Amino acid sequence: MEIILITAISWFARLLTTMLVIRAIMSWFVRDPYSGLGKAYMAVIRFTEPFVEPCRGLLDRLNLNTGMLDFSVLLAFFLIEIVANVCISIVALI
Repeated sequence: MEIILITAISWFARLLTTMLVIRAIMSWFVRDPYSGLGKAYMAVIRFTEPFVEPCRGLLDRLNLNTGMLDFSVLLAFFLIEIVANVCISIVALI
């Protein structure tokens, strides 16, 4: 049973981090939100925004203004990895 839970946590974390990488790369290329690529980008944003928005708020509260660069996606990436590893460690101990 624990192997299934560990695998599910790992896959979910991998899916989220992959979507964050896709979001970051697509942000460089999407200019028209009504094109096919723009619609796909908006879908990726809707999927990842619940994880990125708290990180953006945390960076704002810590007064880490980075100008035009948005490090909230990078912070979300690291936090997802850390939380997934902690969860996997806890499940492995049970």
